[in-house]
Amino acid sequence: MITKRIIPCLDVKDGRVVKGVNFLGLADVSSPIKLAKFYSDNGADELVFYDITASAEGRALFTDILCEVASTIFIPLTVGGGINTVDDFDRVLKCGADKVSVNSGAIKNPDLINAAAQKYGDQCVVLSVDAKRVDGAYHVFAKGGREDTGLDAIEWIKRGQQMGAGEIVLNSIDTDGVKNGFDLEMLGAVCEIATVPVIASGGAGSIEHFTELFNALPKVDAGLAASIFHFGEVSIKELKQTLNKEKINVRL
Repeated sequence: MITKRIIPCLDVKDGRVVKGVNFLGLADVSSPIKLAKFYSDNGADELVFYDITASAEGRALFTDILCEVASTIFIPLTVGGGINTVDDFDRVLKCGADKVSVNSGAIKNPDLINAAAQKYGDQCVVLSVDAKRVDGAYHVFAKGGREDTGLDAIEWIKRGQQMGAGEIVLNSIDTDGVKNGFDLEMLGAVCEIATVPVIASGGAGSIEHFTELFNALPKVDAGLAASIFHFGEVSIKELKQTLNKEKINVRL
């Protein structure tokens, strides 16, 4: 049985970890270097590092902080934000990332997925999709949830998989930071068409939300969260112990 992964997410702005609700109202949390080490030492399976304003500000991802984070931790690291070219993949991987997450850059240039997958392997390319309900459909949003692309999220994920994305992160803007649970409906629609691992993001507010996620949608490979871990509302150790008791396979 495949082990379910628990993944904290560091949303980094101006060198600090921040967290908001529905992608808005960002509040300062901590140093990404300190927080990354804490999660690495306390049972996280992987870590995600997003430079959340790189695309909107039209700049490259900050690499100095990233290098420090990568040298501090001993778990796989996925990095995203401002990834627009294969050279960006190269730069981030040289900083110590294991996987690279593409979002707005892939929307602008879908061939980026294929080019990166061919050069570095599918397992290195993570397609991150920020999706929100619009008129009964799931639309893809770009630039940190600021811009409705009009793309259908399910069709976009199908295309991304075909082009070589080795993993999908579905960020539901509707549930982001609200802490009422993962967006099971949207995730279910993605799982129906997914041929690669799916990571659920947006909405975790309790341990029960993770058990609900993995029981309701066995195809989901990982749960990603930020604020409940950052603010100490849930410890990863306690979460995994509960999942294990619920017969959900995790790495203890």
